[in-house]
Amino acid sequence: MKKLLTIAFLIGTVLMTKAQTNNIDSYRKVATKGYAEKEVTPDIIYLSISLKEFYMDGNMKKKVFIETLEKQLFDAAMANGVKKEDFTVQNIYSYNYANKKKNNELLQARQYRIKVTNLNGLHEMLDKVDPQGLQSTSISGYDHSQKRAIEKELKTAAVKDARQNAEILAAADGGTVGNVLVINDNSSFNFAELMPVSTRMYAKTAMMDGAAESSDLSLDIRPIKLTCYIDGVFELK
Repeated sequence: MKKLLTIAFLIGTVLMTKAQTNNIDSYRKVATKGYAEKEVTPDIIYLSISLKEFYMDGNMKKKVFIETLEKQLFDAAMANGVKKEDFTVQNIYSYNYANKKKNNELLQARQYRIKVTNLNGLHEMLDKVDPQGLQSTSISGYDHSQKRAIEKELKTAAVKDARQNAEILAAADGGTVGNVLVINDNSSFNFAELMPVSTRMYAKTAMMDGAAESSDLSLDIRPIKLTCYIDGVFELK
């Protein structure tokens, strides 16, 4: 009995869907596209910072371990307002060090991902890490704390734009627009794929031990243009 009820329900669902489809097909309709855009400046920035072990002044007895450098960076990040859970290890690797006594010596390196919401004090934070151990820095991604609200705003505007376009087409033929029959959302809001043109980021990277240092830090987070596209089909009266 239960099996028969399930089959009956499935048949009823298929017939209802087919009836709805046929009902839509029977309408006189107009199909249009809607568009909306907005520029937003990311308020969440993900930094990628790589640290490497090194020998002070090339002295093989004065090795600066990766744990020492990591503590310098961690303490500086916490002092700059970064939350503990927003400081994570992204990658661990090693590299060859040119050593006359040992040809295959490996030194350790680590890459960190740090989430920040305020770039103020970033220069001071990096200054607290030994420059010879700071291999590279970059911005790896962006996000926005109000992303869902922005998405809703853009989708609403795009649907309204589609209706306005439909009204223009309908009026050209002496008609009017009724209810929307179909809406297809073709938008995508992935901040990870939208990289603002930012900048030079940094600074004191020691390409080799004893390399000259630069203390220039320039960050310019520019707005990202978010776009929303929808397809709409409206009843034509």
